[in-house]
Amino acid sequence: MQDSFIEQTVTFVKERLKNAESGHDWWHIQRVWNNTKLILETESADHTVCELTALLHDIADSKFHDGDEHIGPRIAGEFLLGIGVDGDTVEHVQQIILNMSFKASLGEITFHSKELEVVQDADRLDAIGAIGIARAFNYGGFKNREIYNPEIPVEEQLTKEAYKNTKAPTLNHFYEKLLLLRDKMNTAAGKAIAAERHQFMELFLQQFYGEWNGER
Repeated sequence: MQDSFIEQTVTFVKERLKNAESGHDWWHIQRVWNNTKLILETESADHTVCELTALLHDIADSKFHDGDEHIGPRIAGEFLLGIGVDGDTVEHVQQIILNMSFKASLGEITFHSKELEVVQDADRLDAIGAIGIARAFNYGGFKNREIYNPEIPVEEQLTKEAYKNTKAPTLNHFYEKLLLLRDKMNTAAGKAIAAERHQFMELFLQQFYGEWNGER
């Protein structure tokens, strides 16, 4: 039955996200799903909850829906109940989706589970490293933001509202989120992978500033 739920969810998500911005499209979902399965090789958690959440976590990202943080959990819940997933599993998936984002971590978190830790790490791994860099600049272009502007300082300790409403250049995003994720990982596997990807981002920034300043 689990395999049937997963297969139906894959079909639903592919169709739902076929026109999504490419940093939050099916391929992002597939990478997070693969990361989830990799982490589950060494972590004890409910595989069904983790995989369904990985597949549905961006089904309606709030940043593309006027900041509505409940539309994603609602759509995920309606779909899962419609294919016969039990109510406890559905509620667990919804709670993870509502609480797993970096933005959510800037506010009050009242829900926690091992499954949240696994999928949160899987999602955060796709936000760093080579793919994380590509996604950051892709989204910045999508929002018509500057690549870098040395006259616009990085915001230290952003509030949830400030983070949601920022229009800062993409390079600021490295310091306001991406470089912070390594130390926010939950699982041993997540921490190990994040360390390598973090180092890659640091090397990228070193090269970027050198080229920007005409030094290399």
